[in-house]
Amino acid sequence: MKNKSYTLPLALVFSLFFLWAISSNLLPTMIRQLMKTCELNTFEASFTETAYWLAYFIFPIPIAMFMKRYSYKAGIVFGLFLAAVGGLLFFPAAILKEYWAYLCIFFIIATGMCFLETAANPYVTALGEAATAPRRLNLAQSFNGLGAFISAMFLSKLVLSGTHYTRETLPADYPGGWDAYIQLETDAMKSPYLALAVLLLLIAVVFLFAKLPKIGDEGHREATREKLIDFGVWKRSHLRWGVIAQFFYNGGQTAINSLFLVYCCTYAGISETVATTYFGLYMLAFLLGRWIGTGLMIRFRPQDMLLVYALVNVVLCLVVAVCGGRTGLYAMLGISFFMSIMYPTQFSLALKGLGDQTKSGAAFLVMAIVGNACLPQFTAYLMHVNAQMYHVAYLVPMVCFLFCAYYGWKGYKVLD
Repeated sequence: MKNKSYTLPLALVFSLFFLWAISSNLLPTMIRQLMKTCELNTFEASFTETAYWLAYFIFPIPIAMFMKRYSYKAGIVFGLFLAAVGGLLFFPAAILKEYWAYLCIFFIIATGMCFLETAANPYVTALGEAATAPRRLNLAQSFNGLGAFISAMFLSKLVLSGTHYTRETLPADYPGGWDAYIQLETDAMKSPYLALAVLLLLIAVVFLFAKLPKIGDEGHREATREKLIDFGVWKRSHLRWGVIAQFFYNGGQTAINSLFLVYCCTYAGISETVATTYFGLYMLAFLLGRWIGTGLMIRFRPQDMLLVYALVNVVLCLVVAVCGGRTGLYAMLGISFFMSIMYPTQFSLALKGLGDQTKSGAAFLVMAIVGNACLPQFTAYLMHVNAQMYHVAYLVPMVCFLFCAYYGWKGYKVLD
């Protein structure tokens, strides 16, 4: 198949990057909202991230096995339908009003999104020349940045009302009292997930009727179970270091993303309305970073850009850890810009030269997202137990970016 025939398949796959960005970047808003509706502290609410990203640790290998036996397309369609079901479950959850119910829903949605991400990243790297794979994946991830911006700037304002009462501070004349206030805040969470579910279903139908080229060995039904996942890929040092770098990058990025609104409202004294605008600007910086970074990769080696961007973020995290407050907030806008190229660049460098092991390598790289299920919680715990020096917690993402810098310096090299 000629490269020009890849245009439509790539366009469809690019839409998936947009979709899972909407889903994952609603989590910071939901953390802030669940602190109100379920009366949680910062540390307790951070387990919203754990429930979501734990699916990315559990399912990539079974998903890779599924797609190797069938096809990328089958995995994508199934994932879209599963995530849509999760979004619709917000309606019964609004009746239960139990934190565990929301955690289960986030786990279901994330499982569906895991199908999409396990398929989309290696698919984009395979559709085209290997030399341009990092730039192609960064372009695809730019649509991820667009979804993140829309989620932060617009959908967050649909959910967060700008008011945050406790049982003690609720006005005595509030219509319906505490129960009415909680119901109002709970109902606000349903609309963005209804819209997401409808969009997921529509795109699933498009994929059902679309013709996607098969790549590699997908669809080989005669493959034995033992051949469906290749653990021998761990012998490749650049893949091993790639998984480590992805673990720390994901944990560091999500620690900053997920706690951004909490940082603004709880620790920096900014109102929810203003905080959501800052969050939109934060994601806009991420989007601009993706587009600009993709252009710069025409002239500069991806690994060199990764090293420089990671070192800049080490410095910016140190600024947040030392200064906190508004200064730390502005530093986070810079961090968002320089985080932009890290995930896709590390992903594509780690898959370089894997051949038939690409799908297995991609599964392990997606599993590295489990960093999101532990490092943000550690950061939130440090913020919660030491409220006077909350900003010191940002030393955690600083260390994470040091691992990314090492990967751009030496870890990416294909030695075997």
